[in-house]
Amino acid sequence: MRPVTARLQERLADPESSSRMQTALAAGMRPQDEYVEILIARCAVEPDFSVRDTLTWALTRHPSAVTVPRLLTEARNGSDQARSQALHTLSKIGDPAGWAAITDANLRNPDDEVARSAWRAAVILAPPDARSPLAAALATQLGRGGRDVRLSLSRALAALGGVADTVLAVAATHEDDEVRTHALATQRLVSHPDEGFDASMFEARRALALLEVPSGTDVPAPDLNMPESSAGA
Repeated sequence: MRPVTARLQERLADPESSSRMQTALAAGMRPQDEYVEILIARCAVEPDFSVRDTLTWALTRHPSAVTVPRLLTEARNGSDQARSQALHTLSKIGDPAGWAAITDANLRNPDDEVARSAWRAAVILAPPDARSPLAAALATQLGRGGRDVRLSLSRALAALGGVADTVLAVAATHEDDEVRTHALATQRLVSHPDEGFDASMFEARRALALLEVPSGTDVPAPDLNMPESSAGA
């Protein structure tokens, strides 16, 4: 009979994603230390998001003394997908030792998924004395990327609470309009959490636009009596 690890590795490479998910579930339900290396290696190449999430769940079922050291290595030296998934898994495990994976290289990683995973993991794993420096590091990424990237960063800064107030206030006066807008939107998201990110970005852009209007300038009200032919233009 072939070793159980060989069967696990083979089944995690099955062409059917549903089969791979069932295999990952089984590995989590009956954890064995020798599964850890195979599960982590699969995280680096697994194309299906749901299967990757199940692999992470399976790893959380194994002893952190076994998983965390291997995940730290992956978070430092792995491919982009391997790093992102390792950081995500460390955040789910929640072991304080996972903080060692929150490096400047990961927080500022040019790959958006690696950086987003690092931001999310950082706010979970940061010890109390590291939260202020973390806020300062995260603030350097304001204005980066598209909507989803900015939303992830805003959520991370909001999760840090009051320690992020100062860096956001400074960023709100930044010379770069995108940085200023993102900082203002994050401040608004903190003070109006029910408003939503898109509404916060809209209000931030509107506030900046009004600030750029020269003092004493009359801003014309919209003409609500325009002809119908013009209204749809």
